[in-house]
Amino acid sequence: MTLNLKGKTALVTGGTKGIGLAVARRLLTAGASIAICGRHTESVNVAVAQLRTEFAATPVKVDGKSADVGSEGAVRALFEWLDVSLGGPDILVNNAGVGIFKDLAALAPEEWETVLGTNLTGVYHCCHHALPRMRQRGGGWIINVSSLAGKNSFAGGAAYNASKFGLCGMSEAVMLDHRYDGIRVSTILPGSVNTEFGRVGRADWKIAPEDVAETVAMILAMPERSLISQVEIRPSRPPRK
Repeated sequence: MTLNLKGKTALVTGGTKGIGLAVARRLLTAGASIAICGRHTESVNVAVAQLRTEFAATPVKVDGKSADVGSEGAVRALFEWLDVSLGGPDILVNNAGVGIFKDLAALAPEEWETVLGTNLTGVYHCCHHALPRMRQRGGGWIINVSSLAGKNSFAGGAAYNASKFGLCGMSEAVMLDHRYDGIRVSTILPGSVNTEFGRVGRADWKIAPEDVAETVAMILAMPERSLISQVEIRPSRPPRK
């Protein structure tokens, strides 16, 4: 399927590296204007400069702003900035995430709050501010990047599992709440992705960030009559146990 996003604006959270940066690049290729956010101003500026250089010969726009999605005030400011900078959004990709992997007894309260605050409450904040804007624009897309940890628990994953199980449940409820507003909500559940995120480092057998980005593009390319509500992606040949 061909994806044409000319005239559309997308916000990608956690867009400075890994999956988020790959998604931003893929949507720019399809003609969308892109805003990215991340926690740190320096990393946002570096990613924006990189994307602007790569797409300098095209009419698409790229901008970025630092924001901690776990802060309602920061997210409100992010969307107010987006209204002025690029307009929109037509597309929201909730990709920002953190992982702290400890058994529950060892997990400090502030670590629990960090994981749940970013991975679950952060998505709530972004959706809360995006949905009325999308309604006014006649519809839109929300794509939440969850994880196979949202359906498969593992030792040391108490906070991370809780955040991703919660995200999957919230995403489905938001889909049901807003499907008649012309807003389609989808959830992607990747397995091990070849980034620096998580408990182990890079490995060639893992899913590439570009594979997740292509899944985002597939979801967005679906006809208006159809909705891909949930997609699981996993490495085709993980190491044998």
